[in-house]
This record gives sequence, structure tokens and C-alpha cells, in this order.
Amino acid sequence: MRYLIIIVLVLCLLESLNAQVLKLKPRKANAITGSAFAKSIADSTLSLAQREVLILNEIKSGNVPDFLRKLKEITDNTDHSMGIEKVSISYYVLPDYFCIGSNEDFFYIPMTPILAQKVADLTKCSLPTKRMVDQIYKNATIKLSPQPIPPTKAMTTVPIFIAHNDVLNKQLAPFLLKHNASDLTAGNKKDIIISNKIYGEKTDRVVIYGWHKLDGKAIQPVYNKHTNTWADYSHGVRLVQNKVWVNGKKTNIAKVLADKKNCFLLSEEGVIEKPYYPITKY
Repeated sequence: MRYLIIIVLVLCLLESLNAQVLKLKPRKANAITGSAFAKSIADSTLSLAQREVLILNEIKSGNVPDFLRKLKEITDNTDHSMGIEKVSISYYVLPDYFCIGSNEDFFYIPMTPILAQKVADLTKCSLPTKRMVDQIYKNATIKLSPQPIPPTKAMTTVPIFIAHNDVLNKQLAPFLLKHNASDLTAGNKKDIIISNKIYGEKTDRVVIYGWHKLDGKAIQPVYNKHTNTWADYSHGVRLVQNKVWVNGKKTNIAKVLADKKNCFLLSEEGVIEKPYYPITKY
């Protein structure tokens, strides 16, 4: 019996050593709640740039729920595009879209790609590709039905962000224990994705995709008609750790996407030479 206990303890230690976590400061006990923070940025006199500075400051301070910190593994085994061999890739993703606050009171925070890229850089992460978004949805254990709000000019305002957040909280209520244990959750937001469509236009763009329905079909096809200062209530930020493993060998997302042989593991566009958004002025 004693040896069995030792084996279990060793396995638990190995699991904790191999666990992949979001690289952020611990959340302070007196940190502002998600709902209180949402109200604090609802001031219509705040500019977009000012709002996103406040968001970034909260993230830098570690005001992020515990459930968001334990990354979830996605493994994809597929035929090689240039032969018959099987190739596997593993990577780690946020269990849900980015939030501010605690497990008990959190706020899904839409961001421009400018801020999303800053947060990705801060946490040594990347934004996902279309293929990755599809794989994440496929592997999700909590799948929520999309809840669109009729489009108006107000869809980019914080009051609409709050209204949609309230809807999502009601949807999550039956899954709260699993959700707070970091179960992979999807269907609640569209993704800001990396794509060749970020570049090549006269103005910088945001590229969005996803919001899968329960039948697995995405509401939003790959779309790049908004400029990079657009952020509406439906946009989510799902980060992916930069480290990935191809056939068990550690590499990173940028190297895989630049590799003509293996880019298909993460991309349906072929090579993506610039897998990031430019951090520009608002």
C-alpha cells in the first residue's frame, strides 16, 4: 500500500511538472471583480486607446481567473501533405476566451488585434489559425450555442459587451463546476485569428473566424473587412502557447507556419510568414 501511495505521488508530481500554464502574475486578493471592471470602462468618454490601456494594466497585474490559467492540450494526428506518413502535433490553448476577474465574477473582454497581440506577446503565446479554431471546437467538452445580438452601432460599446457577458453567464450556469475546473469551452465567441489576410490591404485589418454552432458549422467565415481598431461584443481572444510538439519534438508555432513541409499542421492557407498582428497606434 505504501509503494502504491508513492507511485501515485510521483505520477502527480510528474503531471504538475508537465502542466502548461498561462504566464501571468497570481491574482491579488483585492483585485477588482470582472463586473466591477466592466462598469469602470463603460464610461463613454473613454477613448478606445484609453480603454485598452486599462484592460492591459489589469492583465499585467494578474487579474485573470484561475480557470483560465491551466492550458488544455490539443493533439492532431493527420496524413502528411507530401507523403503517406502520419504526423502528429500537440499544442496548448486557453480553456476559454480571455476574461478579467475571478472564477466567481469574470468578464469576457473583447479586444482589438492590437491589444490581443500585446497580450499574446506578454504571455509567450500566439493567436490561433482557422485550423486551430476548428480543432479547439472539436475537442471542447463544453459547447455553447452562439447567442448573436442584432448588429447596431452599439455593438462595439461596453454596455453591449456587458449584456452579452450576462447571456454567456446564464449559458454557463449548468456547467459551472466543469468550467471552473478549466474544461475546454467553445461556441461562445468568434476568434481573432492569424492569417495571411492580416496584410496586403491599404489599411491594417483584423481577421475573424468561428462562432461554431452545435452542429459544428461556423457562423463566421474568415473575414477581414474590419480595420484593426474594430472590437465588437462577439470577438474573443483565445491564446495558444507558442511551444508546440511535432512528432514529440518541441518547436514553436512560427517555425511550423514557416515550414513548407509542415505548415499544413496548423494552417489551411499554406505558409504564414507573419503569424502576428502589427502593434500600431489607434
